[in-house]
Amino acid sequence: MTATDRAIELTREATRAAEDKLASNIVALDVTGTMPLTDVFLIASASNERQVVAIAEGIEEAMHSQGVKAIGREGHREGRWILLNFNDVVVHVMHDEDRAFYDLERLYKDCPVVATV
Repeated sequence: MTATDRAIELTREATRAAEDKLASNIVALDVTGTMPLTDVFLIASASNERQVVAIAEGIEEAMHSQGVKAIGREGHREGRWILLNFNDVVVHVMHDEDRAFYDLERLYKDCPVVATV
């Protein structure tokens, strides 16, 4: 099973929003084979807490314009790792240091990368 067309479309929209806010190291992983609750993990980085928050807010605005609202949001206050759950797509916006420490790509290394271009 692979990510739905709608999940890929939303992933691309979230990626554009993250790029607009200067996110770095953006990776989208098709986790349908591993996670029964979502299709895609989108992971993006920033070098400081203020930028992590700005990226997450930009993604939420872009998704809202697509008619999608986050059903869950965590970590906004701290600004180190913000998780946004849009059901089909789960977005992780992480401070560079936290991303290196938790290394989500290693944990999901068997999942295929989703083309976001």
